[in-house]
Amino acid sequence: MNWYLDAFKKYATFSGRARRQAFWMFFLFNFIFSAVASILDSVLGITLISPIYVLAVLIPYLAVAVRRLHDTGRSGWWLLISLIPLVGFIILIVFWASEGEQQHNAHGPNPKLAPAY
Repeated sequence: MNWYLDAFKKYATFSGRARRQAFWMFFLFNFIFSAVASILDSVLGITLISPIYVLAVLIPYLAVAVRRLHDTGRSGWWLLISLIPLVGFIILIVFWASEGEQQHNAHGPNPKLAPAY
């Protein structure tokens, strides 16, 4: 859960790098909370909770996704590849799943080696 909350602490921070674990744990918790919000919408017969949740996590999701791409040495603009139907999102998943650069890159030091605060 700390990874999910850390993404909100860095709400609109598009600079720096994010580890694979931080990104995928945020992705997992986001998926779970989205499912719960959708179920609540269905049970209550309204379409209010899911859209509000999606709007609330849109910027943190984009920020952590960009930081994850930075960790692999890519620009955040690579997110736009997901606009290509089917193939684009698959390529993006491969980028997110690949190991980050071990050394310091243009986006900052390796987050695995950075001291925990």
